[in-house]
Amino acid sequence: MAIRERVFNAIISCFKRHGAEVIDTPVFELKETLTGKYGEDSKLIYDLKDQGGELLSLRYDLTVPFARYLAMNKITNIKRYHIAKVYRRDNPAMTRGRYREFYQCDFDIAGQFDPMIPDAECLKIVHEILSDLQLGDFLIKVNDRRILDGMFAVCGVPDSKFRTICSSVDKLDKVPWEEVRGEMVGEKGLSPEAANHIGEYVQLHGGLELIERLLQDPKLSQNKLAKEGLGDMKLLFEYLTLFGITGKISFDLSLARGLDYYTGVIFEAVLLQGERAVEEPVSVGSVAGGGRYDGLVGMFDPKGRKVPCVGVSIGIERIFSILEQRVEASEEKIRTTETQVLVASAQKKLLEERLKLIAELWDAGIKAEVLYKKNPKLLNQLQYCEDTGIPLVAIVGEQELKDGVVKLRVVATREE
Repeated sequence: MAIRERVFNAIISCFKRHGAEVIDTPVFELKETLTGKYGEDSKLIYDLKDQGGELLSLRYDLTVPFARYLAMNKITNIKRYHIAKVYRRDNPAMTRGRYREFYQCDFDIAGQFDPMIPDAECLKIVHEILSDLQLGDFLIKVNDRRILDGMFAVCGVPDSKFRTICSSVDKLDKVPWEEVRGEMVGEKGLSPEAANHIGEYVQLHGGLELIERLLQDPKLSQNKLAKEGLGDMKLLFEYLTLFGITGKISFDLSLARGLDYYTGVIFEAVLLQGERAVEEPVSVGSVAGGGRYDGLVGMFDPKGRKVPCVGVSIGIERIFSILEQRVEASEEKIRTTETQVLVASAQKKLLEERLKLIAELWDAGIKAEVLYKKNPKLLNQLQYCEDTGIPLVAIVGEQELKDGVVKLRVVATREE
């Protein structure tokens, strides 16, 4: 838990540094609130049925409940963070940080603003957190749903197949193109020609020069959606250059993110197994993801009023997996408490004096402990300090009581 606390503190202080307030939403929602928002992942939602027969579901993420919260409370402008548990009927894989109950750390900006400024800030936040946690080398991939949809259109994918082909493309970070192409043609009924056209695009990745090249692309430049998306992507890269983080950002046409509610920029951060990584590569996949979802709040508003939103979610459990494995590999001892001093006694029958002294320390705001024995041996008390990493020991003895002093010993060096 000590590692977790350090990670949470780093993330929360970053969110606060960017001016976010904290909110909370219920663990379960009406089933209808969650259905139809997650594409093929909807099958991973946990359903509950209460005694009255009302259909409920455990929350799958923190984004859909946030959108419902905005619509219900008629909020049109907020910058918020939320750290809480979410639930998925997934196949757990402990080593990869995949669980059925796990924490998500979300940061979102809702409101009508000029294009790409909030989006750039979300990417800056991911960059700050991953740099701060020193997880090793990372890359943040970005794309835009409009570029994807435009690409599908010019490649000859029928409108009705956009979402299902999108979820196939989303698998490209895990399986090779041949396999994804096989799924598109064999299972999803896409024509081989369309699949080959998609293949030409989804293997491209780069920076501003690639965006410029695609803006000149004879097919894509004729598509309204793709052109809009590429224009915004160019603007985004200009802002990211000002933030000084483009070295870790890659415009990647294979990035699809399977969730249905994204409407614009999408991004995902992955760890690269470099020389600074753990000796045995930890395959943890993405450690953060997010994007723009301008239509989601409108789904919950009776009048369909839209509130543009962009947000990021930090995959905290995967980060814990990496850090915990790293600590195990280094055999480094992690302190699980923050105790500054142990109140000890050198002789017997001094429990009262120890309790009086520790009460004074607690009242003064000092983190202190005492062993729960009437007459503990001094050696055992010192050993306890070494085992738990307590740096100081305050020793009460008969001589000290006469002199009205307390002997303070530094555990590591034995200095008094």
